[in-house]
Formats: sequence, C-alpha cells, structure tokens
Amino acid sequence: MSDYDIDFAPAYELAALIHSGELSPVVLMERSLARIGQLNPSLNAFVEVDAEGALQQAEVVAQLLADGKEIGPFAGLPLGVKDLENVAGFVTTRGSRLYADNRVDFDDVLVGRLKDAGAIVVGKTNTPEFGHLPFTDNELFGATRNPWDLERTPGGSSGGSSAALAAGMVPLATASDGGGSIRIPACYTGLYGLKPSQGRTPIAPRPIPTWLSISCYGPLTRCVRDAAIYLDVVAGPHPEDPESLPVPGISYAETLEEPLPKLRIAFNETLGVTRVQNDVVREVRAAAETFAAMGHEVEENKDTIPEMGGWWARVSAFQSLGQEWENYSTQHDKFTERYARQLDRALDVGPTDFQEFLKCRGELVSWTARLFERYDLLLTPTLPTEPFPAAGPVPREIEGQVGPNGIAFTYPFNFTGHPAASVPAGLTDSGLPCGLQIVGPRHRDDLVLRSSYAYEQARPFPLLPRVG
Repeated sequence: MSDYDIDFAPAYELAALIHSGELSPVVLMERSLARIGQLNPSLNAFVEVDAEGALQQAEVVAQLLADGKEIGPFAGLPLGVKDLENVAGFVTTRGSRLYADNRVDFDDVLVGRLKDAGAIVVGKTNTPEFGHLPFTDNELFGATRNPWDLERTPGGSSGGSSAALAAGMVPLATASDGGGSIRIPACYTGLYGLKPSQGRTPIAPRPIPTWLSISCYGPLTRCVRDAAIYLDVVAGPHPEDPESLPVPGISYAETLEEPLPKLRIAFNETLGVTRVQNDVVREVRAAAETFAAMGHEVEENKDTIPEMGGWWARVSAFQSLGQEWENYSTQHDKFTERYARQLDRALDVGPTDFQEFLKCRGELVSWTARLFERYDLLLTPTLPTEPFPAAGPVPREIEGQVGPNGIAFTYPFNFTGHPAASVPAGLTDSGLPCGLQIVGPRHRDDLVLRSSYAYEQARPFPLLPRVG
C-alpha cells in the first residue's frame, strides 16, 4: 500500500488492514505523525500533538492484536480531537487565551467511547474562540488553512479537524455543530459531515451545561461508511447529559446498504433568505438531480423559512455571557475584541428578545413539521459561497450583489433538532469544494446516512487534494 493510499484511505479500510495484520498500527501512527510534521506548519490544523504518547499507545495496540485480543472498530487509528472537547493529559483552550493553560485530567464521553473503540488520540485540532465563527482563526494559534487552497478557510468551527482529514494527516477527527460547525467545514474541504439528531451523542461532563439545546457532536469523515461506524460507536445516552437519546436500537453501519424506498424529496435553493453563488447553484442542482436519476421524486420547493439569525445571535450571546460571567467580570481583556463585543451586547438582552427568539423558533419548528408531512428529505446547498479567505471575514456580497447569509442553510436545523448532512456536490469555477445538504425527519439519522451513502455510490466524492 502506497503512502498516498495510507494517507487518504477511509478509516474503515485502514482498520480492516490493521485487524488483518496487513498494516501495523505503529507504521500507521509513524506515517500520520510524519504527515503532521510536514504539513502542519502551513495548514495549522493541530495546536497540540503528543507524538511520544501516541506511538506508545500504537505499540500497545500492536501487542494486543498479536496476542489475539479483541479491539474495537477503530483499532490503532490516529484521532484528532477538536479543541472544544476534553482529552485527559491535553490542554483544552477553546481557542481562547483565557484557557491557554487549561490542561485537563478527564475525557469527554465522546472521546472515551472513541478510545474504547481503539482510536488513539494524536492531538488537539484548532477552532475559533469558543467555536463562535464559521471560519477557524483565533489570537492564540492563528488561522487554519484549507488544503485545497492555503489562502482559503477550511470552515469552522471544526476547521482544524477538517483540514487534518482533508490533508491526510489523520483518518479520524472529532467535530461539533451548534449552527453548522460540522457541515460548514465538510462543505469547504470536500468531506462528509453529519449533524446528528439533537441528543444522539452525549455532551458530558459539563459543569455549566448549555440551555439552548442546539449543539451536537457528530462525524466529520472522508466517506459515509466511516460516519456510520463513528455514530455506532458514540451514540447512546449518558446520565450526565439529560438530553441524550436512548440507544438507537440499530447499527447505522449495518443498515447503510438497505435499499431505499422511492422517496419524496424537496429541493429548496435559497430557503427564501439568501443569495447563492452561481457556480455553487450549478453544482448543487446537478447533485440534487442525482436523486432523481436514482428514481426518487424531487420537487422544487419555494418555501421561505422564518429568519431568526439576528435573534439567535443575541440570545446565544446571553448564554455565552452566563457561562463566562466570572471571566468577563475579572479578565475582560483576555477575550478577543471580536468576542468581547458579542458578550458586551448580551448585557442589553431582555425579555422581549427572548420572546421574539422563542416565537421565531416555534415558527421554524412548525415549518419543518409541515414540510416533513409532505416530504421524506429536504435538499439545499450546504453553504451559499465557496471557501473565503482564511482569516475572514464572511462574505457579504456575491458577484457584486449584497445578500449572502453565510450559514443560512445550516443553523435552522440546530434549532429544530433534525439530522442534517453535507455531501460533496462538486467544484466551483475556482476548483474549490461546495456541498449539498441532506436534511431528514426528526430522529431519522439512519435515513440521512442511507441516502448519503446511496448518493455517494451514484456520485463518488472527488479526490482530496494532494498536498505536501
């Protein structure tokens, strides 16, 4: 197997080679660390790496395999963990100077389950401060860059993870999504990303849990099968997450190839709230037509969704202010100016803001309920633009006209809790990835995964960029 094949093979293929003895986990880890050493200076995907510890764990896995021991589906696979999540022995900075020395002694439930499945944590991947931007840049580590074009962003807030996967540094990485932070980087780096149903993967432990109920942990991968196996590993309830869902009762990986019934599918180009770049529209429409070619009924949908982005920004800022109130009161200067302004504005949030926010959220929930009475799936662009400059800002113009809302297609389904995935739709005129979003009915993660898999078989994902 060539170095290129090792670098870019799906995780499930590498795991199969390790289990069969054809690939040593030590050899794989050495290759992963060499790749990180070679590419990270230009991409800035990883912000902390424990090469010695990762190699030691790879040797342990190799010995267990030699002894005939059972190891999980991710045996020996190098894993990057987003720097909003906790890994024992690593610093969780959250992309903020406030937490630059926050070395923790515990694993998040998600990370613990991935470790139990045999994955080996290599290091932490970059994220914007507190994950609040759709591109990955912070004052602690700087901007992460897209392997397709080093001047562009890989998206955010899981941009370090997406850059690491798309550049062939690691075959596995964690990601989270509170408004698009799995789907945005998947779209911009040619990967697959699934925001699962709200509560499908537990978020714990957290001393100050959030109350907006919009953030999810989920798979960001090179192929759909990797995502299904990932969800099989991490899904299921935990007593410290009161919103976590029961065990799904199926294996997502085992159901991938079950034939789909003829589906009724809505395609909405703008959701009535944004403009979309012309070449993105071209690629997304061609991607949507794949479902018609597979025999499904695809219908143009012109619904306009309730627009709640402004209210969301105000109310979520109030939540963030509550979580960081002690630091805000005593170390205000350690927040970036951009984030401090957001927290400052939260001081003016009052009951009428909450009322308007709750009304909009209720209208959005009602709209999705009506939509999925008529359709089995909803298709939209994942994002209205191609990747923009690595340090921002988010584009406010498309082809000379004001109008793009950078995350108009992703955040609504965080507020409704529906599973939503981004699949590669094609390449823009600049040769950069764009994505098609597949949204399914509430709790139908299986249908989104099976539909994504059928699409992947009919329209194979483009090869990832050969960097390095």
